[in-house]
Amino acid sequence: MMTYIKKLLTPKGAYGYLENRKVYTALRTVLFFLFCVGLYLIGCRITGTNRNLLTVVAILLCLPACKSAVNFIIFIKTKGCSASLRERVRGYDEALETMYDMYFTSYQRNYPISHLAVKGNIICGITENPKCDCREAEKHLSQMLTQEGIKNVTVNIFSETDKYVDRLGRLSDLDVDSDKNKEGILRLLYSISL
Repeated sequence: MMTYIKKLLTPKGAYGYLENRKVYTALRTVLFFLFCVGLYLIGCRITGTNRNLLTVVAILLCLPACKSAVNFIIFIKTKGCSASLRERVRGYDEALETMYDMYFTSYQRNYPISHLAVKGNIICGITENPKCDCREAEKHLSQMLTQEGIKNVTVNIFSETDKYVDRLGRLSDLDVDSDKNKEGILRLLYSISL
């Protein structure tokens, strides 16, 4: 049981994060609504009417339950990194700071990034979604970094696996001594993704 719970709590950036968040938010939403219904029914059973304090509490507890339902709907639409892509890029997890299943949102579009690698002031990522506009994703991430005060960062988003794996190979061989922005870059990437 504990291993299943730990599996549901996969950290952001780990492989399988989005799939596990779907299950976690579904369970959380069901439990929240069951709790609301249970409180309502207990109040009706005890007092014989729905005009009681437990009904008010049950109605107010519907707010976090609905918020959880919205999160569930958002996560249902996401798709994580495929197993075949993971097998191709997992060898670079040691040499680079890597993240899986990153899903960035903006006012206009969403950018599902299956794998992301950071080294120095260079960010590379790949999307497996054919509808994702790579140039717009690069522009969005660059804009978010600039707003955070992190400048001179190169962002490249690929849609072709072979080109991306080649870029990861070159990036892992690159000797970069500028890691002063790495923590800020990683913190921002984690905070702006689902």
